[in-house]
Amino acid sequence: MSQLLEDFLSYVKINTRSDETATKIPTTPGQVELALQLKKQLEELGLDQVNYFVKNSFVIGVLKGNPAKTSIGFIAHVDTADFNAENIQPKVWSNYTGQGIVLNEEKKIVLSPSQFPNLKEYVGQTLITTDGTTLLGADDKAGIAEIMAALRLIKEIPEAKRGDVWVAFGPDEEIGRGADYFEVADFPVAFAYTVDSGRVGHFEYETFNAAKMEIKIEGTSVHPGTAYGQLVNAIKIGEEIDSQLPQKEVPEQTKDSEGFYLLNKFSGDISKAELDYIIRDFDQEKFRARKEMLKTIIARLNETFDYPRITYRLFDQYYNMKEIIKKEPRAVDYAILAMKRLGIKPVISPFRGGTDGSKISYKGIATPNLFTGGENFHGPYEFITLEAMEKATQTIVEIVKITAENE
Repeated sequence: MSQLLEDFLSYVKINTRSDETATKIPTTPGQVELALQLKKQLEELGLDQVNYFVKNSFVIGVLKGNPAKTSIGFIAHVDTADFNAENIQPKVWSNYTGQGIVLNEEKKIVLSPSQFPNLKEYVGQTLITTDGTTLLGADDKAGIAEIMAALRLIKEIPEAKRGDVWVAFGPDEEIGRGADYFEVADFPVAFAYTVDSGRVGHFEYETFNAAKMEIKIEGTSVHPGTAYGQLVNAIKIGEEIDSQLPQKEVPEQTKDSEGFYLLNKFSGDISKAELDYIIRDFDQEKFRARKEMLKTIIARLNETFDYPRITYRLFDQYYNMKEIIKKEPRAVDYAILAMKRLGIKPVISPFRGGTDGSKISYKGIATPNLFTGGENFHGPYEFITLEAMEKATQTIVEIVKITAENE
């Protein structure tokens, strides 16, 4: 456990915040710094075929096993979300009492169980927090540390009794790009797991189907005193598009398996406006219908103008990985069995988002998502406990054992 904590604290201190405005991969230099550190660590652990691939910034290696047995893999991402990650100062609170913790006295930032009731579940554990000015980076540096810790334990299993165990650490997951460049030829496994979910026991093998529509509207701006019959207000057209969508099918009014439209950006003036929508649904047919609805609204409005004033770019971002994972049921069955053996209650629900596993699954490797143990990701109240990280580590090891047993 001490090495697990040491690794995690060293990883989070490296600023690996990804940058959506950048065009290269990885989008920030800190990601390369951490990737090279992980490459060195994998080599020191004795893994084979350890590579840092400049083509996609993935670090990949294999702990060799019996080639006659099934090879599996574990994946985590090195980048952190779009929140301050400069000068991260993690704080470690041993034997947490269940009371509020002052993260930053000067700024009066408190991590309180009155605001985050789940804290009460961690009494007596070793709590790791931020100093209130940055995120922590447990998403997904906890996943990295847990995979590293698991490798040390897996090495104790005789090679003849298990298959190869591959690991991969990649960039730019938080902005949805890193897995686009992942090459399955570099990762020869039967199935894999991203270690990138939240609370202990959480396990996802169903994600949204996702698309984005970028809309541009051309208006006509003239002096309001002489506007009759001439002015065309691009802002009003944007509002009309949004008003014709189902008003309750938005993130703040949907849950569980319900899909939505999200107007993610609306900017402009009378002469021009831009709207960005993200479209989400678990069901493929409903997903297609949502995209068609927006296209139909735009076509109908364009017919009312002197010329088509609305243009758009519509593209799919990722798909529901359940469609692929159901073809490799071992990926689900073994994870659930591993948790049950360890006395962990599996918490399985559709993931209202996407993971690197969504894209990797559609590249041909069924890749559901295992818990890391962290909470409140992407902000200053992010926390994790050492004990939760240990449970994630044990789950990884147990999956390897179960896979070997079922040959």
